[in-house]
Amino acid sequence: MDNILRFEKDFPGAKVIRLERNYRSTTHILASASHLIAHNEARLGKTLFTDSTDPDAEKVRVAAAWDSEEEARSIGDDIERLQRNGQSLDQIAILVRASFQMREFEDRFVTLGVPYRVVGGPRFYERLEIRDALAYLRVVLQPADDLAFERIVNTPRRGIGDATVQILHAYARPNRVPLTEATLTLLQTEELKGKARTGLRELMASLERWRGQIDALPHTELAEMILDESGYTEMWQNDRSAEAPGRLENLKELIRSMQDFESLAGFLEHISLVMDRDANDNAEAVSLMTLHSAKGLEFDTVFLPGWEEGLFPHQRALDETGRAGLEEERRLAYVGITRARKRATIWFASNRRIHGTWQSSIPSRFLDELPAAHVDVVEQGASYGGYGRSNYGAYGASRFDRAQSFSSSYDTPGWQRAQANRAANAGGAQPMRSGPKMIEGELIARSVVGGEPKYVSGARIFHDKFGYGDVVSVDGNKLTVDFDKAGRKKVVDSFVRNG
Repeated sequence: MDNILRFEKDFPGAKVIRLERNYRSTTHILASASHLIAHNEARLGKTLFTDSTDPDAEKVRVAAAWDSEEEARSIGDDIERLQRNGQSLDQIAILVRASFQMREFEDRFVTLGVPYRVVGGPRFYERLEIRDALAYLRVVLQPADDLAFERIVNTPRRGIGDATVQILHAYARPNRVPLTEATLTLLQTEELKGKARTGLRELMASLERWRGQIDALPHTELAEMILDESGYTEMWQNDRSAEAPGRLENLKELIRSMQDFESLAGFLEHISLVMDRDANDNAEAVSLMTLHSAKGLEFDTVFLPGWEEGLFPHQRALDETGRAGLEEERRLAYVGITRARKRATIWFASNRRIHGTWQSSIPSRFLDELPAAHVDVVEQGASYGGYGRSNYGAYGASRFDRAQSFSSSYDTPGWQRAQANRAANAGGAQPMRSGPKMIEGELIARSVVGGEPKYVSGARIFHDKFGYGDVVSVDGNKLTVDFDKAGRKKVVDSFVRNG
């Protein structure tokens, strides 16, 4: 980027020719992208235009979901509707900022039976770190799983090489016993020496200890214990490669996904069904990829989920490179919007689980940088939580606090309650939203957990979406509630009131 910005200075007299005519996207899409990228300072500047004057062209849509699960479910429903209306799945794409976001969509597509392909990388459950983690879980639950045992026996490194594994096989095959049983037998002999003997003894002791906790611990806690005590998490924490942070995020997403299942066995059975899905490369399929992988591609319909502070723009980019990182994130947003030929829909979720804790999310600042004349806010019926200066420090309010900015009917009870809470917390004052130039040192997002919990177990509450229910347990600002009609749900305490 610096080379482009310095070009005229390095080569005096050079003529700049701006390629501004666009043959792909509609006027609304181009105007939205141009208005967004205009907030960057480090650019030569150009304004895209098109000769297309379709009066029926759709505006860029912005929609809110309660959480990432509802976000994936709603996008899946939209894709099914488009398919029924004759839209080719090959012309539909979902572009995410981080690879861990794909898991929710992959699970949803498997449930719906919608074909999909992951562009630029493997599917979520086929990623190296996910396969390793699943192998650990399988060996704990199913000691006779030889493939899983071979995968983790020296991951992370324990001084167990191929020669040692061959010794285990040489005993297991003629005796028709699993590798784990062969290992236990050989540890009682002198066949295994040195580091290999020590590593295998420690591994087998750990497997036995974890196996004894299957009925004593929730399966999510057990999975975290396995990954931590095995040294697998630490292995990636100490890895200095560019892929390591993403792999750690994927491991956290794997643990989060396990909460939807009653047991470790049920979760692993689900994974087997997902992995058994046949992939037909020639069949029509929805494209699922990161924004980085989407450069140079185009689709009739593009969905852009996860436009929230901390996720997009990504907190790591802001922390590491400040304003330069923010502008690079904005360029990614520009790329995402301009991948769409006919329609683009941007999504943000009210709540996300970050590092194991439910947090209320702040809509991305990029949403406020879109031109109101070219954007429609879509009514979804999902409640959205408040976010003002009182909860989130310096970042302040967004025009998404008030639907009239877009002249839409986005006025659900959740939004009304959020605005009432924000006004009460701020004493009626309108918080000032800081601009992108103040990124250094600015608090982007933080959990609202703190102080005494608002509710206790057994309390009767009311939720605008799920109705009446009884609080089962309290974890910081997160409540587990048995709703009369909706069943057991996890909600944030700021979105309920006394019943």
